[in-house]
Amino acid sequence: MALQAVFHLNLTRSGAKRTRFGPHGDGAMGFVRAIGQWAMAGLVINCTIGSGIFGLPGELNRLLGRASPMAMIVAGLVMASIMASAAEVAGQFSEPGGAYLYARRSFGHFVGLQVGWFSLLSTIAAGATVANLFIVYLAGEIPAAGHGITRAVVLLAYVGVPAAVNYFGVRKGATLSNILVVSKVLPLALIIVLGVARFSWHFELIHSEEIVAPGWGAWLNALLLLMFAYQGFEYAIIAGGEIKDPRRTLPLALAAGLLVVIAVYTLLQFVTVATIGTSTSARAVADTASVLVGSTGGILTTIAVLVSTGGAESSIMLDAPRLIFSLAAEGEFPKVLARLHPQFHTPTVATVCYAVVVWMLAVSGGFLWLLAITAASSMIMYISICAALIQLRRHQPRADALRIPFGHALSVIGIAVSLLLIARLHFGQALLMGVTVLLATGNWWLLRRRPVRENS
Repeated sequence: MALQAVFHLNLTRSGAKRTRFGPHGDGAMGFVRAIGQWAMAGLVINCTIGSGIFGLPGELNRLLGRASPMAMIVAGLVMASIMASAAEVAGQFSEPGGAYLYARRSFGHFVGLQVGWFSLLSTIAAGATVANLFIVYLAGEIPAAGHGITRAVVLLAYVGVPAAVNYFGVRKGATLSNILVVSKVLPLALIIVLGVARFSWHFELIHSEEIVAPGWGAWLNALLLLMFAYQGFEYAIIAGGEIKDPRRTLPLALAAGLLVVIAVYTLLQFVTVATIGTSTSARAVADTASVLVGSTGGILTTIAVLVSTGGAESSIMLDAPRLIFSLAAEGEFPKVLARLHPQFHTPTVATVCYAVVVWMLAVSGGFLWLLAITAASSMIMYISICAALIQLRRHQPRADALRIPFGHALSVIGIAVSLLLIARLHFGQALLMGVTVLLATGNWWLLRRRPVRENS
């Protein structure tokens, strides 16, 4: 998952000329259709490929063994059904808002607020997940960083620095994100190129027995984790109202972007298995680089991953408080969270609150535990998007809107698979999801009562 493009997308949108109204009669106006096919495909790739992939190869090896590269393809196909539904739904709206907006317009305030809270949980868990990936790689070089009070202090610094940077100005935060984003690409490209060059003439078939042997439970657990790696496209399609000829551009751009992501992930897993076997090391990518390039390669890859996770955390720390700010500005959250600093013009209260919660969650959970929470929270959003397609086709038909072939069937597949994967959560993870539902419900109940109190 990667969030780097979200803020820049919003900057582009904020300066666009507004040209049309939204499809639901709300008066929200649209923007100039200026995003072409290849720009959209690039946006999908940048939003999807993130730092989290550096922590997954070893766990996939543990779950699936030599069949782990196949999981990348299967997960990509699952995500394709969800992406198709999301593309159609996004094309129905000219204003930003993502899954929260789609759910609220399709199913009402209660469902919209639930999706908004799970969007928030996803961003909080993502920040904590990336922070723990940083710890995993740092502890490989400095073992003390992975334990006790030292771990808590390192996490505090890791979360606190980007929070402080974004506290003192949005341009500083965006600049830091731009500087660090390239670091996620370099180690991946190096490992894939060197690995493919080394093993291109040494093919080994993955036999059907190796695919079946892990069992359905292991495959479902692997797919749940991979939903984290494949999420992020939903931030790209927020610009649905600004895409040139969306009927043609969206399907082609999403397909091209997804194919590139599947290829990168599959090749990385293939090279990892071919190089170090089915090692379950949490630092499998760095171990692979050590074999391909030598110990220096492993160290450089570790440094690149540390920098890359820093870039991801900086981007999340820039974007997520603005989600909180926007919900507060609309009256969904307490107004104090919508305060801007008089000098820096940043949502300082939202930034501080978000950073504190991320740090607390990062300290209390490990990388894989938090990764599953992030993925499951995102799948709640995906369920709402797939359901919105069915609802919008039934009640808000538009002749000029993008229509995905087999849209209903793909939506049902997306909902069914998402529910199946969410059911794989452990008790503690499911409990956190349940608490989120209760918080969202309480939030909705208070909002319903507020006008009564004012009138009385």
